[in-house]
Amino acid sequence: MSSDPTRPNPEWWQSQDPQGNQGHQDPQGSQGYQGPQGTQRFPVGQGHDQGYPGGPGGPRGPGYQGQPRYRRRRRRRWPFVSLIVILLILIAGDRAANAYTEAQMASQVQSSLALSGKPQVTIQGFPFLTQLAARDFRTVDISASNETAGTGGQLEIASLTATLHGMHIHGLKSATVDQFNASALVTFTALGKAGGIPQGITLSADGPNRVKADISIGPLSDTAVAQVTQSGAGQINVKIIDAGVIPLSVLGSASNFTISIPKLPAGVSIQSVSVTQQGLRITASGHNTTLSQ
Repeated sequence: MSSDPTRPNPEWWQSQDPQGNQGHQDPQGSQGYQGPQGTQRFPVGQGHDQGYPGGPGGPRGPGYQGQPRYRRRRRRRWPFVSLIVILLILIAGDRAANAYTEAQMASQVQSSLALSGKPQVTIQGFPFLTQLAARDFRTVDISASNETAGTGGQLEIASLTATLHGMHIHGLKSATVDQFNASALVTFTALGKAGGIPQGITLSADGPNRVKADISIGPLSDTAVAQVTQSGAGQINVKIIDAGVIPLSVLGSASNFTISIPKLPAGVSIQSVSVTQQGLRITASGHNTTLSQ
């Protein structure tokens, strides 16, 4: 059939379109791929694999088995629970061994210091079993209250605290301590008993190293002042330096007496004696000391 030369050829017009193939444009709001006649169209918003064999939206190809399904397996918790149980058993054993050793050590300290009762002993540090295996304890705290020291109960101690740094066990009945620090409080009442002060004399603080004695014996009544000094490695001297109008002969041994701190561990000596509102505060220390029963 002859063509009209004045009528544009549709195929020639489409190939000469200056905007290119309009079928490949996908402007916003378009309904899909506008390709040439007979070409498969794809809706807007879907990729070329949509409806394509094997694609997400189309039929699967031959032999396609699909994605494997993974079955969730319940995790076994018994190893974690067993670990917790083992840790609890170890901790319980550690604490039990700690308590037993503290009790045994309290008996040793009681014998070494000649105390009337067992003190409270606390072994610091965790774990304890490693210290026990090495027979070396880093820090040991000792405390006691309302104790009497000495074989005859010569001195009443209101409170006693001690810290032992670096305690090394040797055998069953002896130990050495790298650093020994202790502090004891002796009340004024206990001081009067230890010095044999008669009734009618009441002691109280009168400065850092002085004791005031309120004396009321028969018709005599006055205030005396005593000086407190350390007179030896384990001795404390109390001496009246001013008795007022009261003759020293009336006071007898109370005018000048010495008390002894009984059975200090080997290598431990008194470092200071001070007068407080509660009584005499005695501090002692030593290096490489020995504790033995």
